[in-house]
Amino acid sequence: MSKRQEPLGRGLLYGLYQNRLRRSLVPEELPHHVAMIIDGNRRWARLRELETAAHGHRAGAEKMHEFLEWCDGLGIRVATLYLLSTDNLTGRSKDELEGLFEIIGDLAEDLSHFRDWKVQHVGSTDGLPAALVSKLQDAQTRTAGNTGLHINLAIGYGGRREIADAMRSIVRTHESDGGSLDALAELLTPELIGEHLYTGGQPDPDLVIRTSGEQRISDFMLWQSAHSEFYFMEALGPDLREVDFLRALRDFARRQRRFGQ
Repeated sequence: MSKRQEPLGRGLLYGLYQNRLRRSLVPEELPHHVAMIIDGNRRWARLRELETAAHGHRAGAEKMHEFLEWCDGLGIRVATLYLLSTDNLTGRSKDELEGLFEIIGDLAEDLSHFRDWKVQHVGSTDGLPAALVSKLQDAQTRTAGNTGLHINLAIGYGGRREIADAMRSIVRTHESDGGSLDALAELLTPELIGEHLYTGGQPDPDLVIRTSGEQRISDFMLWQSAHSEFYFMEALGPDLREVDFLRALRDFARRQRRFGQ
């Protein structure tokens, strides 16, 4: 995908502004975990009168690779990308889904060979084709020992489904240990549920970003985002610029997170 071409003067000004923004960010004030709802790929393709939505999804995937490099360069430790929801699996056409499966599989494989990044699939494999599941598993296995940026690929993901799966996992584990239902009721805590989520053991997202101007969370990280900050930007997914991301981080740093205090 070709880069957006800016007039020379405007490009220079944006570069200066971007550098100033980056210098103004204090590492201690940056989020540890950023979650991204990548939205607007189909609209991007439609506005450019491209033949299929796959062009937009491919451009969006390329932009997400850039986005992860920005995160890594700033020392952010965890990034979660919302790439395919459980609702998408029933709401999108067969042709669009087949294109998406291929694009997502290629992205997972590409990320698993880049730097020292650690790739993890978060979501259910129900409804995903065997070829995609294999690529996700290979990427996760290949990067299991890496210590760099931790990347969660939310694919076949739904927040309600995740909580239900966590509860089923708790019940099964408790039953296998010979525990009773009454005992489980006493043991059940938010902390225990958190341990059984797809992201168990990870910090919750400090900042959740959504592109395309839509202001909703679409069943994304319902449990983990209880205390997250949200930032909505107008740019369509493939049009996201580093300066847009830096503005989101500046806005985050200016907020006071009270956590109920």
